[in-house]
Amino acid sequence: MSQILNFPLVFASFSLTVLWIAVRAGVFLQSKRSLEPNEQEDFRVVTATTITLLSLLVGFTFSMAISRYDLRKSCEETEANAIGTEYSRAGLLPPADAARVRALLRSYLEQRILFYQTRNSYRLRQIDVATSQLQTDLWSAVSTPAEAKPTPVVSLAVSGMNAVFDSEGYTQGAWWNRIPISAWILMVVIAICSNVLFGYSTHPTKLRPFLILVLPIIVSIAFFLIADIDSTRNGIIRINPQNLIRISNSLHIR
Repeated sequence: MSQILNFPLVFASFSLTVLWIAVRAGVFLQSKRSLEPNEQEDFRVVTATTITLLSLLVGFTFSMAISRYDLRKSCEETEANAIGTEYSRAGLLPPADAARVRALLRSYLEQRILFYQTRNSYRLRQIDVATSQLQTDLWSAVSTPAEAKPTPVVSLAVSGMNAVFDSEGYTQGAWWNRIPISAWILMVVIAICSNVLFGYSTHPTKLRPFLILVLPIIVSIAFFLIADIDSTRNGIIRINPQNLIRISNSLHIR
């Protein structure tokens, strides 16, 4: 299930199919055994309670997805600020070291922008390798002059580089922080139960065919929106690295 959640449109289509089958199953069960008059009121209460519980779970999960999306945006802003600050602090190093650090930072910044923009898993692995290598080169570029001349001014460049690396780690952690699979399973199970009850509560002779699709379509749209926001690469709603791009443009102008 974790793989299909990476493709919100596919997941929404799958959900719609499963929920439509659940409604049809409810209609079939109702045709086999109708409710007695004294059972109908209790059944309506059970159906309304189940659908209300599903609504609460959808709202709660949507809130989880939004909070994770906002966290990813915040991490992108933090990362851009850290890189921009370190680019300025590199001027505290000796001229040759400062030029090397700034050149490496520009290359590092390009890789971070690609990290946000790429959808290809193979390309992402290449970006991760290049980022790790650049981090090694950047640390060597700032630690060597710091060891040769350990002054408080030079230490600012070292601490700034630590902030750059920390921000990248926080970003990666935020991208791994997805809605738990257990929450999705619970929500899907309750959605199936709600649609079975909805189908069972209908009267086959009075039901218009398109009406049984109303609840499955609404729930599938809600699932699509949540999965799309929670998806880090394959959704419609994605993080645009506008702050990193702005920093990149300003650095190339200098």
